[in-house]
Amino acid sequence: MPMNQSKEIKTKIVATLGPKTSDYGIIKKLIEAGASMFRLNTSHGNEEGHASNIKLIRQISQEKNIFIPILIDLQGPKIRVGNIKEAISIKEGDEIVLKASTEINNPNFIPVDYEGIAKDVKIGDKILLDDGNVGLEVKDIKNEEVYTKVLYGTVIKPRKGINLPGSTASLKAVTERDVEFIRFAVEYDIDYIALSFVREAKDIEIAQKYIKNFGGNIPIIAKIEKPQAVENIEEIIKIADGIMVARGDLGIEMSPEEVPIVQKYIVDKTIRERKVCIVATQMLESMIENPIPTRAEASDVANAILDGTDAIMLSGETAMGKHPVEAVKMMKKIATNIEECNFCLSNLDLEINDNYELSPQAISNAAIKMAEDLQAKAIMAFTHSGYTPRLLSKLRPSVPIIAISDSKSTCRRLNLYWDIFVDYKEWDTVLDADLLTKIDEYILTKTKFKKGERIIIIGSIPKLITGRTNFIRVHRIGAPLEK
Repeated sequence: MPMNQSKEIKTKIVATLGPKTSDYGIIKKLIEAGASMFRLNTSHGNEEGHASNIKLIRQISQEKNIFIPILIDLQGPKIRVGNIKEAISIKEGDEIVLKASTEINNPNFIPVDYEGIAKDVKIGDKILLDDGNVGLEVKDIKNEEVYTKVLYGTVIKPRKGINLPGSTASLKAVTERDVEFIRFAVEYDIDYIALSFVREAKDIEIAQKYIKNFGGNIPIIAKIEKPQAVENIEEIIKIADGIMVARGDLGIEMSPEEVPIVQKYIVDKTIRERKVCIVATQMLESMIENPIPTRAEASDVANAILDGTDAIMLSGETAMGKHPVEAVKMMKKIATNIEECNFCLSNLDLEINDNYELSPQAISNAAIKMAEDLQAKAIMAFTHSGYTPRLLSKLRPSVPIIAISDSKSTCRRLNLYWDIFVDYKEWDTVLDADLLTKIDEYILTKTKFKKGERIIIIGSIPKLITGRTNFIRVHRIGAPLEK
């Protein structure tokens, strides 16, 4: 259990695996550097390659006796340039014709893998390619072809992404490729699924139905990367299990200067709805090539932590960068430094939320107040589903949360949440003198806490783990049971 490690961070780090990191030794180093969860990006690679990474992650987790969750990130309805044989040089003012087609050698147009492109754009619309490096303006639409003028950019490359800001009504929320990877995720007992290009709550409901039909029960992280999602953020947060602020496409679909405030707004809304939150994309982008980040990137990571996110995510930095382990170490250094300052959110006083049971919320609120008043060292939460520890985490207690569960799946999923340290124990029994002795032995051997110090224990009666949270106890480590 990580509680004995020095400088253990509260903010969790998500590392994306890719060509540079799909290796036993590298994955092990990423975990040792501070990675809390791994993301498998289905926009790249195939099922065989992702299955191999899952096997490696779980092998290392077992060897180290830790719980590392895995996130399957669905590609979603991403529009791309067709697989043209070579890059095409362009300049401002050039006419470019786009057409939904599988042809790749037709000199009269550039193929696009989206049937609805001629229906979803209108004259005057902007079309952005390659993460915004190429800008086109729609001049005419005829015979299913979109005639555009180059506003800026120098080259159109094969398979690069295309953004149609606000113009994707014909896109399916869940593509056929996504469905196959949902099946794959259920088959491999994946911990989280990230749904790309969410626009409204119905998109999440569609994915949930597929998960259920395949016999799974996997939490969905809604990726916010379109203006429509920002407009519908409240309904999306209510139905999703968590939120990812995916700033890459979001910064293309809307003005870049708007993204920082949108990020803060979404993180705040997510906290208030007690959902898990990830801030992602280009956090340490320069470390794809360089061994250290820019000062602006360090500030960006710091601000996401100060906003209150549960986790910060590395994408290309660990998937294809030259310094993947160093990028994780840098994330951890920044987080450690920020978490030691006085500006981080702490002991939040959130209003009772009608979407959650009253007793766990009240007990969570009381546990945090008691820990502060009694100078307790930690809150130990016994849980089967992870319900109460998740509520505790969103209140940002000033002491760590030790979550003990009899479910390994719950242990993995909880490890994405802010300042929760998880362990697996088959302690689903009544809380008596024998169990308190076991708890004391566990605390004294597995954590940094000492005999005589206080912790707050919450769980259920009569069974400690599998019932509903209904009790709270102040416990002095090593003290005899009071009669």
